[in-house]
Amino acid sequence: MQEKIPENLKKLAATCPLPLYLVGGSVRDFLAGYPITDKTDWDICSPMAEEVLTAAAERCGIHVCAVYKHTGTVKLDDGIHGYEFTRFRSDRYVRGVHTPSEIQFTDDISLDALRRDFRANAVYYDIAAGTFCDPLGGIPDIHARILRTVRDAKRVFGEDGLRLLRLARQTAELGFTPDEACLNGARENAAFIWDISSERIYAELRLLLTSDAKHGDALAPYRGLCVLRDTTVLAHTMPELALGENMSQRNDFHDFDVLEHSFRCVRYAPPSIRWAALLHDVGKPFCMQRDGNFYAHAEEGARIAGNILHRLRAPRLLTKETVFLVKMHMRDFDCKMRENKVRREIRDAGHMLEALLALKQADFSACKGDVSQAPAVAKWRQIEQKMRKEGVPFSLKDLKIGGCEVQALGVPPVQTAQILTQLLDDCLFDGTRNTPDWLAARTRALIAK
Repeated sequence: MQEKIPENLKKLAATCPLPLYLVGGSVRDFLAGYPITDKTDWDICSPMAEEVLTAAAERCGIHVCAVYKHTGTVKLDDGIHGYEFTRFRSDRYVRGVHTPSEIQFTDDISLDALRRDFRANAVYYDIAAGTFCDPLGGIPDIHARILRTVRDAKRVFGEDGLRLLRLARQTAELGFTPDEACLNGARENAAFIWDISSERIYAELRLLLTSDAKHGDALAPYRGLCVLRDTTVLAHTMPELALGENMSQRNDFHDFDVLEHSFRCVRYAPPSIRWAALLHDVGKPFCMQRDGNFYAHAEEGARIAGNILHRLRAPRLLTKETVFLVKMHMRDFDCKMRENKVRREIRDAGHMLEALLALKQADFSACKGDVSQAPAVAKWRQIEQKMRKEGVPFSLKDLKIGGCEVQALGVPPVQTAQILTQLLDDCLFDGTRNTPDWLAARTRALIAK
């Protein structure tokens, strides 16, 4: 462990009058055999008061970024790494309220451990002494790859709704398995998730959906989503999606119910489109309840996906792109669309084409676990390549004529965009038309009409 610790942190520990401990993710990941990287969080703690810690930091040339005396927290930065120090303390909560109602500082490491969430996160490492301290038996849990709460699980999750999301995310990232008491405690307190701000819920879900990046485990997001489902946190945060559980689909196309299929779509999707993968069939439960079938689920799903992401206060661009992908994911699913129509769909998709094809592929693979190229993707790729070979312009900037040129031919400025759009359409089925001479002649003809 000593080899992994930043040198400045070792100097700080040697300067402090009381033991300085690492705690949380860095200790847990080391004991679990995971690599310590530049993204590792260096959480430190001690019975020292904040002013004692800051004085020691300044002697070591470590910048003190912020001090929060109420919580005993100090943020530090040495120019390479950031550190967050928290003084040993014991917290009390009003049930369901995220912020502690009472904080008492203590010299007892066991009391500090009891304020944390899981025993695996309550293992301490004395930096100067080079020894581990395990007040609650977290090391055996780490070796066994299990998550158990530091106290009665119902109480732990009832104190802080954020722990409901941390349970799912850490299950995903670490590959640890929550014990039954942990799952039951989370399930009983799932409604407290809305004590957490929408922005924070979105941030945790975003991390969960990309949790495979933490340790390279491709199954990570799927595991985390299953915990959200099993604890009913999913039903509280995205009830429209949770309705897909046990909703059967045609077995000639699907091996799984709507919700399981959505989870598996995330598994096959690249990180950039995982919100779209998760929500691509969110319209199916709505359509089934309304109409008794799944027709128009892509269009309804786009509306519902937009509502969910708006509720979670997701970034506007992500919401816009996700809505587009959900709406478009069923286009030509049966490969019966005519080539001329596909050409228009490809062109109109613009910069979202690659994302759309990736979603189509993930959707196909999630149906029956078939990772071969989806027939619709193969068809669209072939047509796209044909269009590029022909020199078809995919956007106005690809046209061999611009706004100034068409205006020079007599087009009024207010009609310039309309004429250019028409020229773009004229070249969609014949790329050889995209020459200055042909486009100029066509512009004159449009003016003469």
